[in-house]
Amino acid sequence: MQHAAKNRKTMEDAWKYLQQFTTARIALGRTGTSIPLSEMLAFRMAHAHARDAVYSLLDVDGLQSVCSTVFRLPVRLLWSQAAHRDEYLQRPDKGRQLHPEAAALLEALPAADLHKDIAFVITDGLSATAVNVHALPLLSLAIPRLQALGFSLAPIHLVTQGRVAVGDPVGAFLQTRIVVVLIGERPGLSSPDSMGAYLTFAPAPGLTDVSRNCISNIRPAGLSYAAAADRLVYLLQQALRQGISGVHLKDDSIQETRLLE
Repeated sequence: MQHAAKNRKTMEDAWKYLQQFTTARIALGRTGTSIPLSEMLAFRMAHAHARDAVYSLLDVDGLQSVCSTVFRLPVRLLWSQAAHRDEYLQRPDKGRQLHPEAAALLEALPAADLHKDIAFVITDGLSATAVNVHALPLLSLAIPRLQALGFSLAPIHLVTQGRVAVGDPVGAFLQTRIVVVLIGERPGLSSPDSMGAYLTFAPAPGLTDVSRNCISNIRPAGLSYAAAADRLVYLLQQALRQGISGVHLKDDSIQETRLLE
């Protein structure tokens, strides 16, 4: 009996030790046959945060103001074919396509805005909260480095009710060499504010994820802004140099860093 209790205590200590490495719900303890009330309430709160993130709104005014002031780039607002949030969730295809009126705005852009190296598209995705919080810190690190390397940048476009693929028609209208989409990822019970960055060389309508590279889980509790900016700048340099992206473009940034060390 004492031996069994000792083994059980040893296993519990091992799980407690692992808690420091993950935000996953492990080693929660128990009360009778259930988990403790405090953990049940925490679970419900996390679920509520995830639901709130899905229905959060893109901070258009804040993003426009900071992007135009800090980065000195024109910032324009576009929208997808999804008329509202419920339609966006029920019809993913509409979130991938620009509304005809938004497409008309791009068709009317001046020639000075076209044929740039890189275009940034910021869209809400499944967590506008993530983009509202993390897009500007990432761009503040990445854009100056890209400009210092001599890359030309197109105007920044904000897209409401957008999916990843909405960046393809934007990039095609701009005739940019590569498009980067910053988007809120599907919220989890420990990460309602996770942002992703998707880059696509030679963007065109109809491309699939096989043509994209993804940098995922950008947030202080996941991939830091500095690490994400390093990876983004590296991938953009390689994509523009080699003329490829997606499955053909490998992220060797970590390996190259280790070799330099």
